Amino acid sequence: MRDRERALRRVLVAVGSLLLLLLGTAYPASAHAALRATDPEDGSVLQRAPRALTLTYTESVGLLTDSFRIYDPENHRLRTGPADHAPGRADTVRVPLPKRMAKGTYVVAWRVVSADSHPVSGALTFSVGERSVTTATAPGETENPTTTSLYNIARYLAYLAVALLLGAAAFLAYCRPPQRSLLRPLFLTGAATLLGSTLALLLLRGAYEEGTAPTLASLGRTLTTRPGELLLARLALLLVAAGCALCLRRWPVPRPFAVTTGAILAVALALTWSAAEHASAGIQVPLAIASTTLHLLATAAWLGGLAALLLTLRAGLSPQVVTRFSRMALTSVIVLVVTGVYQSWRGLGSWQALTDTTYGRVLLAKLAAVTLLLTVAAWSRRWTARLADVPATKVLEPAGGPPLPAPAPPAPGIPVRALRRSVLAEAAVGVVVLVLTTLLTSTLPGRAAEEAATAETGIPAASVTTVPFTVGQGGHGKVQITFDPGRVGTNSVQAVVYGANGALAAVPELRITMTLPAQRLGPLDTEVADRGGYWATNSFDLPIPGTWTMKVTVRVSDLDQVTVSRRVRVTR
Repeated sequence: MRDRERALRRVLVAVGSLLLLLLGTAYPASAHAALRATDPEDGSVLQRAPRALTLTYTESVGLLTDSFRIYDPENHRLRTGPADHAPGRADTVRVPLPKRMAKGTYVVAWRVVSADSHPVSGALTFSVGERSVTTATAPGETENPTTTSLYNIARYLAYLAVALLLGAAAFLAYCRPPQRSLLRPLFLTGAATLLGSTLALLLLRGAYEEGTAPTLASLGRTLTTRPGELLLARLALLLVAAGCALCLRRWPVPRPFAVTTGAILAVALALTWSAAEHASAGIQVPLAIASTTLHLLATAAWLGGLAALLLTLRAGLSPQVVTRFSRMALTSVIVLVVTGVYQSWRGLGSWQALTDTTYGRVLLAKLAAVTLLLTVAAWSRRWTARLADVPATKVLEPAGGPPLPAPAPPAPGIPVRALRRSVLAEAAVGVVVLVLTTLLTSTLPGRAAEEAATAETGIPAASVTTVPFTVGQGGHGKVQITFDPGRVGTNSVQAVVYGANGALAAVPELRITMTLPAQRLGPLDTEVADRGGYWATNSFDLPIPGTWTMKVTVRVSDLDQVTVSRRVRVTR
């Protein structure tokens, strides 16, 4: 039995380490804000040079010191006026352009910070007079991998630490274990990890927003932003909590006063997360912040309480403590279900987004993990019920040797060991749930994705698909294909080929076909033709809706050719 428990602990450590590594090296996901519209439009050809570049996002955005970089056809950076928000529009940014602009294609690289504190970046092109095969390059990598990995790891550690800290406090206040000293390592570990991760987030915040290597140069600006202020508030709350803990050890404090003070500090600490994440932007912000705060507190009470229960189970405890934790865990699950349903509705916006967006797919993975967690928790409650039937004097196990004999079944040692194993399994799945929760907070919600794909008039925007390809000896690039309007009926098709360095590239042949396997329809050739720098056709008919397979064939030389497939959803 003890060998199995050691094996479970090793699995827990291995799973946590692996998921921590994956989280740190994961490619950064899009944030809540998304680009709604641009003037000039991406890929458009203008007869005259525009006076300004205007970008409109799905929510308000913050500007960085170098939010916009515009390159002319010769890859020289254009001198522009300072970027600023449009009057009365925190979601719209304008960049003044010079009066004289040469003919050809211009590349715009942009990076802003969304209202929910996550940086978001992208690139677009527009042409003056005519398109050109330009040497201007769109940035292929807008994130510094080291900074992003360190920041993601710090975010995960902060979530884990607050769960341990608040969960242990809730376990101590409600379950009232007789040996409180056993929880001291959990408090110290949680507090130290939360302090260190918060300091790391504060120091890395500026570089994370800018997409640069770790540096302290932007710390001053970080301290004046809302995310920086919330991180400072978190540090202040940790110091206050530490002071309160010292007071409790030195002077007797009435229990109701101590519990009330602890609850206020816990809510305030949770608010430093909910006020900085997805809940702080979008619809129903006050209700969303309240729901997210309750969700975080319930998560901490359950998962952090599990860690506290594991520590106390090692020394044995009375059935009353286990029973109280079971009631606390059940209440936490109810709160998690109610707030989770609301947050899922708010983040998704539609059932289709559940499978068609990254946010929906991560949410499905989290729901699967939570279902598994509830299953293991039900097993734990079974052993808790058995343990409640055992006299309190028979529960403790000696430090060595076999468990104490019991006069009647169930034997006390068996429920304790079984409960310990099931709690270990709960904690292992809980690590997965925490990782998926952290990923959700940095993934573009489905509702925001739909807002980005819909113009202010309510008419769906054009369907844009980017198809990477590799051909020959390591040659690679991508094709950006636009179906306008991207629905059933007659569409115009435009395709632009980019080379390995992000510049527009000329290819001798490009073919795009569409097939609908479900209806055995196709392949239908779009018959795009070379228009001098890009490929296009003004009339291609998509007869019925469905998930089409688009095959793109790119020939870059007489010998080198490749065909790549992508799925494209066509609606009515």
